[in-house]
Amino acid sequence: MRGPGVAMAKGGGDEADSAPRRGRPRSIETTNAILESAYALMAATGLAATSIDAVARHSSVSKMTIYKWWPSREALLIDAFLHHAAQMLPLPPASSGSPAARARRHAAAYAEALQGEFGKVQLAVVSECISKTGSAELFYARYLQFRRDALVEMIAAGQTDGSILAEAAPEDLYDAIYGSLFYRYVFGIAPITPAYARNLVDLCCGRRVRA
Repeated sequence: MRGPGVAMAKGGGDEADSAPRRGRPRSIETTNAILESAYALMAATGLAATSIDAVARHSSVSKMTIYKWWPSREALLIDAFLHHAAQMLPLPPASSGSPAARARRHAAAYAEALQGEFGKVQLAVVSECISKTGSAELFYARYLQFRRDALVEMIAAGQTDGSILAEAAPEDLYDAIYGSLFYRYVFGIAPITPAYARNLVDLCCGRRVRA
């Protein structure tokens, strides 16, 4: 499994399942209702109770519509997590400081999110993918790849502008940061605090030249 970060497939469920579709285009309101209902059910009742039937009832959307828009239950669960993560942990814009400063803020936000329902839902969705398909590839393809690529690009930009001193490959630095955070969360190695995450970024990337 690749190092998780929170994590995001490009833009949400529509882009994550990008095969051309016939018929009427998706309603944004209906799509959001389905995704928000799925996440709410996962957080409140767990994945076992988050069936397509339950999501349909909770969102007041027909099962036929859900089956038409998502190729599998696992894909829906991932996209629901993706939708929530995009709002809770948005990727830091370039205008919000140097790459090193943005990396520290984002890692700290991820560490904080892991301590709440977000961490439990992420772990449950990854586990569901592995139990159903034998690997976390579906989670990576629909959720993690875009987010990982964007943060790797940010780290590379920090190496270029001097705000990140480490000379290791940006991909390795990303995995060292987010893989460590997820590892500590999965095995209950405490504490996972925002301060720990910021220090981890400094340790992996070198002290910042400028914030």
